[in-house]
Amino acid sequence: MADNPVTPPPPPNHSGHSDDDNYVERRSLRDYYIILRERIWIALPLALLVSVSIGYYQARETPMYQSTATMQFEKPETIVTTQGVVDSSVRSDIDLNTYLQLLTSNRLRTKVVESLTPDEIKILQRPYLQDLQPGASLPPPSALVGSVDINSIRNSFLISITARHRDPEGAALIAQRYVDQFLNYLLDNVSGSNDLAVEFLRERAEQLRKESEAKAQKLQDYMQQHNLISLDSSMSIVDDRLRTISGALTSSRLKRIDIESLSKQIEDFKRQGLNLLEISFIATHGTVPSLKNQLATLNQEQSRLAERYFERHPKMVDVANAIAVTEEQLNRAIDLAIADLATGFAEAKKNEQHLQEEYNQSEKKALELRGLRVDFESLKSDADVAKSNYMQILDRLNQTSTTKYMEKIPVRPLDRSQVPGSPYTPNIPRIIRTCVGIGFLVFFGVAIGLNYIDDRIKSAWDVENFIGVNLLGIIPDLSDIKDDDKYTLLMNDSQAPGSEAFLSVYSSVKIHSKLDFPKSILVTSTIPGEGKTLISCNLAGSFARHGRKALLIDCDLRRPMLHRHFKQQNTTGLMTWYEAGGSVDTNLESDPTLGIINIGENLSLLCSGGRSKSPTELLESPQFGNLLEKLKRQYDLVVVDSPPLGAVTDSLLIAERTDEVIYVCRFNRAYRKHIRLYIKALRNSKNEILGVVLNGLTPRRIEYYSNYRYYRSYKKYYGAQS
Repeated sequence: MADNPVTPPPPPNHSGHSDDDNYVERRSLRDYYIILRERIWIALPLALLVSVSIGYYQARETPMYQSTATMQFEKPETIVTTQGVVDSSVRSDIDLNTYLQLLTSNRLRTKVVESLTPDEIKILQRPYLQDLQPGASLPPPSALVGSVDINSIRNSFLISITARHRDPEGAALIAQRYVDQFLNYLLDNVSGSNDLAVEFLRERAEQLRKESEAKAQKLQDYMQQHNLISLDSSMSIVDDRLRTISGALTSSRLKRIDIESLSKQIEDFKRQGLNLLEISFIATHGTVPSLKNQLATLNQEQSRLAERYFERHPKMVDVANAIAVTEEQLNRAIDLAIADLATGFAEAKKNEQHLQEEYNQSEKKALELRGLRVDFESLKSDADVAKSNYMQILDRLNQTSTTKYMEKIPVRPLDRSQVPGSPYTPNIPRIIRTCVGIGFLVFFGVAIGLNYIDDRIKSAWDVENFIGVNLLGIIPDLSDIKDDDKYTLLMNDSQAPGSEAFLSVYSSVKIHSKLDFPKSILVTSTIPGEGKTLISCNLAGSFARHGRKALLIDCDLRRPMLHRHFKQQNTTGLMTWYEAGGSVDTNLESDPTLGIINIGENLSLLCSGGRSKSPTELLESPQFGNLLEKLKRQYDLVVVDSPPLGAVTDSLLIAERTDEVIYVCRFNRAYRKHIRLYIKALRNSKNEILGVVLNGLTPRRIEYYSNYRYYRSYKKYYGAQS
């Protein structure tokens, strides 16, 4: 069976029935590849339509040209006086932002419009002549300037002026005209300075220097007198230490109080005879949790064994001894927790006393330093004010120049605007990149989105990861095989492609089944037409082929079909047996009311015996349950073909009387949420769900999923070995 291309290995533990696997399965790249492959003819045309539409719309935009001129601000030498000196240089971001606002102002835009000559206006109007309607007038000069962006280049004194226009020469003309008009504005508004400021600043600077030195010397003498290096640093160190010790002292005190409270609680529990394990500290200390869980497990095991054995049975004695040992270990662990608590209390109390002593010392030191702070701060404030005044005058003096005249403007043109050779929009390469990116996003988004919207069962991942049960096997599409042959593939030892698939289901059923023979298996599905009857027939044939005496029962009493597939009459069966009294005291194999038919080696058939619109009376009757139990004693395996769960509730009634359940799902037919709901209902009925058989896949899809399964089988097997 190892050569079967669709044999599934044991799945990961999604169903909660096994602890062999503890990893969580996620979609692999191959799963997403299959999703994209199946929806390529939906997602690809839609992606092409969206990307081509966006590209066509963007490519039809009106061509626009842009040109950029650059200016550089400098820091010219200036003369500062006390009589209204005008300083036009850029000394901070505020100055630079002021000039930026001026460049974007309506005043400068108006000056640019007024400076345009008639020939320049004609250049700006050229692009509008092509679209001009008969009788319409051209735009006025104020509307021809277009959009202009003024930006400062970060971490520099450079300003770029970018103009956009439908004509390339017009864009260059407007950008350069903005630079020219801005320079003219500065020439008109900047005035000169005078030389009297220099002498005044020098005299004032000398006075402030002497005053600053005297007050600094007075502060230095005070610090030497009291052995102070830096009062602020000393105060900061002491304050930080006080805060640190205070926080540690508070934490230590709270810890001691908590331990005292916990110790009192333990004493109260001991005095009142309460269970110490109800105290969180003891319940979570050391080995107590594991010993507690171990004791609970042993008690459960003792209760379970008590239902089967007497008190002196060896297994009962072993469990009792294990409980005694565990209880003794648990008591010792509780005593150890109490001892650890006492040790922690002593340490917390000692630490609290130590921290209190340190806090008192630091507090005393802080009080001594604060006593000196008033005089020190007064002297330091006088020295700082004198020094600040001196440095301000000195800074203004350093900014001055002995030159009589200063440059009137602190800016010069850096790069003139150039006529662009091509429009910046529409940008065909950028449009292509955008369209390709959008196309990929739409393609993947539509394909994967449809997968999440489409809730129908499609893959092994849907079965094991979403529904949470084992995948027993994948059955190919058998539409090419005649109906008379596909239901007897295993009986006739056929070499058809589907035979190996059914043998793989047989192997998976044996692997996942926890029950020994004899037993009964219910085969059901969600909706009609998913192939549960096909699976039932060939599953029973597989066990019969391997030497097991199997019985196939048609419990679809509303629409029986098994007798047709095996070319038998449906005159006797379950309904005729029930109407005749439903006795199980006879030899059921030869009971004429049942009419069990031998249809092959080791394989028999029990028909429905007619149709019924309300078969629940039979299915709920005690005779039906007794019949299944009696048949299990006469056959190794009883395979029950039932109605679909999504149509009627008959299968749930039958499931209560069978040992195991196989769920059949047809590819792309039933919805995952419905299947999971019915699986949950079967589990609530205490049924053992062997797994799901995925039916009706094309050979191409089986190839995808089989490779995927082999990869997971390799990972699981060798991963477990390592």
